Amino acid sequence: MEIAALHRLFLETPIVCTDTRKIDGPCIFFALKGENFNGNAYAREALKKGAILAIIDEEYYATGNHTVLVSNALKTLQDLALYHRNYCGTKLVALTGSNGKTTTKELIHNVLKTRYNTIATKGNLNNHIGVPLTLLTINPETDIAIIEMGANHQKEIAFLCKLAEPDYGYITNFGKAHLEGFGGVQGVIKGKSEMYDHLIAHDKFIFFNADDPIQLQKLNAYGRKTGYSRDKSDYRIIRFLGADPFVKIGFDQTTITSQLIGAYNFGNCCAALLIGEYFEVPPEDMKRAIENYVPEANRSQLIKRDGLTIVLDAYNANPSSMKVALENFKDMEAEYKIVFLGDMFELGQDSAMEHQQIAEQAEKMGYQGVFLVGEHFFDTASRAHKFKTFEDLKDYLRKHPVTEGTILIKASRGMALERILDLI
Repeated sequence: MEIAALHRLFLETPIVCTDTRKIDGPCIFFALKGENFNGNAYAREALKKGAILAIIDEEYYATGNHTVLVSNALKTLQDLALYHRNYCGTKLVALTGSNGKTTTKELIHNVLKTRYNTIATKGNLNNHIGVPLTLLTINPETDIAIIEMGANHQKEIAFLCKLAEPDYGYITNFGKAHLEGFGGVQGVIKGKSEMYDHLIAHDKFIFFNADDPIQLQKLNAYGRKTGYSRDKSDYRIIRFLGADPFVKIGFDQTTITSQLIGAYNFGNCCAALLIGEYFEVPPEDMKRAIENYVPEANRSQLIKRDGLTIVLDAYNANPSSMKVALENFKDMEAEYKIVFLGDMFELGQDSAMEHQQIAEQAEKMGYQGVFLVGEHFFDTASRAHKFKTFEDLKDYLRKHPVTEGTILIKASRGMALERILDLI
């Protein structure tokens, strides 16, 4: 079946599913494969549960007129998504970066939806499957789509840009994330910059942080851009007014008080303001949109309970985000501070060094308690409390409960360190 014909069927039933457990009515099922599953084996079940069509790539699972055999179900999904994206003609803003992608995406969405019909990546569906699924939620009435793109190796952002064909782009930052896959910090810069490379090659528009020397240098000779800065008069001046604990921003004569903890969220807010202004969103609407945004899903959440103030930032971590989280926590006004830090993943040969540096940084900051959790932190030379497993930490906290103070919880997603909330 040609993509144009498949697209006509999609327009009649504009719902795509890749998981039979989530089918609750008419849809088009794509039989995707993974290391531990084969979606082809669920084609019959998908049809029984209401799918009008099952796209499969193994002839053995064909079940008649309602299955379509293709050479690669994933590529067909991706081709359909690009075809649909171009059919709708929606303006598309793409963003990537080492840290802050999802928060920035949500802030941009909050700002733009005050004036436009918008859609945005749900959660962190930002890979080669999530991006096409998001593109397929666009409809002809959608004015702007905000698409988050994640990557852990070279050429991934380039592929996602080719898949989505963005009209605009923004890179949050270049940090020490996924060092193993990218091959070091320079590999991260090269890999994330694939978005700028794509946009420049296709003469598209770029938003950027003019205070980031890497971005400034890369875009110096490119004309179709606009940037923000704290003090460079050639760019949009946005002032940092503090973060204790919430980020405050000076935007012309207006003060914006966000519900985001940490100075590192200043740039995320700036991006939303810069992009909102470009799309002519009124300043008062942007102010309201940013002030009303409340982080969730373990991202820089401020929780108060039983005499404790908890900064929960356990959605993800890498050396760059860990460093700024510790620095921001140090600047918070509180007499008694405790940090719980969990392992950082995908650091490759730099893992031991990076964990050691974070352990030393935490020790030097004078916190009343430093707790390191996970095999990588356990192997550091540190005087902090170290626990090889979460169960070891749990046993310790049962015997030595934390009853007061201000607490930072920061770790990679795989550590699920938010479980500490059940222990304190």
